[in-house]
Amino acid sequence: MLTSYQETNDQAGTLRSISPQQPNSLTARDTTVYSITSGKGGVGKTAITANLAYSLALCGKKVLILDADLGLANIDVVFGLTPRYNLNHFFAGEQDLESILIEGPLGIQILPAGSGIPNFTHLSSDLKRRLLQGLDAMHSRFDYVLIDTEAGISDNVTYFNTTAQEIMVITTPEPTAITDAYALMKLLSTQFHEKKFNLVVNQIESEDDALDVYRKLTLVSNRYLDISIDYLGSIPQDRQMIDAIRRQRVLSELQPGSKVATSFSRLAGRICVEPNNRHHKGNVQFFWQRLLNFGTGE
Repeated sequence: MLTSYQETNDQAGTLRSISPQQPNSLTARDTTVYSITSGKGGVGKTAITANLAYSLALCGKKVLILDADLGLANIDVVFGLTPRYNLNHFFAGEQDLESILIEGPLGIQILPAGSGIPNFTHLSSDLKRRLLQGLDAMHSRFDYVLIDTEAGISDNVTYFNTTAQEIMVITTPEPTAITDAYALMKLLSTQFHEKKFNLVVNQIESEDDALDVYRKLTLVSNRYLDISIDYLGSIPQDRQMIDAIRRQRVLSELQPGSKVATSFSRLAGRICVEPNNRHHKGNVQFFWQRLLNFGTGE
């Protein structure tokens, strides 16, 4: 007899074999979902999410950011926004997702989470279902959904990473950050059968630093894990990034000609200019279905 976990995996395997459906109207979009995640806090994950969203929007893409750090949310702070409602109101049944949605620069849409309230740091099956239904009603309006997860290996972190089509792991050259990035990929690989990861190295002094991090992670993963790591790029260390965060603006907007902004443009280009060269683990319907099934035993 199959366990609930096996049943979920069997359904996910079936969904993997389904070809992406074509949009049925001129307004429908082929949505790609990225989780942006890290094993360690303080590596700049949220700032990368915000600046990447801005660079994708500059490419003419419609972007939705889902703030999935449900206990210590701050994506709205990075953009200098003050939302009236957040996902806590949605999970409490007080608002729908459309009411929570707020607009950032270049038309970026954001689903902000609450901060300092631990009630929803572990989502129940019922809340996952409700989130699915709300997201399913709006996903076709966006080219990209960026999920800004919390750091670490909590249930919510593994949940959002395993439901996304692409997993983008953020690290820095700091040894503890590299170790924690590997630990996150190991957990997702050994317990949730994730085989493909994308790597972005933040706060580098030179490109050699980033490539050295990539080589280290590739070497140890090739030895101990059955995964592939795709190097997406790096972001240089720059005090202007700290200044931009203090000013509650994205650096790509404040300093469009800076090295950091150029790095985010390259990262966005890697994602959206050559979509045919990227092999997602499923289409957007697969994402929403996994969002429904993960952890529910169905």
